[in-house]
Amino acid sequence: MTTLGDTAFWILTALADGRRHGYAILRDVADSSGVAPKATTLYASLERLEQQGLVRADGDEIVDGRARRYFALTDAGILRLEAQAAEFEGRARAARAALVRTALARTAMPRLTQATAAWA
Repeated sequence: MTTLGDTAFWILTALADGRRHGYAILRDVADSSGVAPKATTLYASLERLEQQGLVRADGDEIVDGRARRYFALTDAGILRLEAQAAEFEGRARAARAALVRTALARTAMPRLTQATAAWA
């Protein structure tokens, strides 16, 4: 399984809270990720996710004279988001373990240097 791109990951994350229209997805992605994708990027990503069976169109409505198209996660989308979250958690654990080892090595270095100097 390939890793989802950032936009796809954040779209699936936004839809995990329930069906959303495009603008609401855009707002949720911006709030969660700190980066607002362009509308064209969002809709291209939604189209790809729909083709992959991870997202489905879930109706249209007119609100204040504007058309809103709704999207929802499919069961496959939920599974894919769960798998991606687990992969990210594994990566984060590995990075934290490496940082702990680095911190331990750095605190040991001055003592090692002092011990070596004492032997010289």
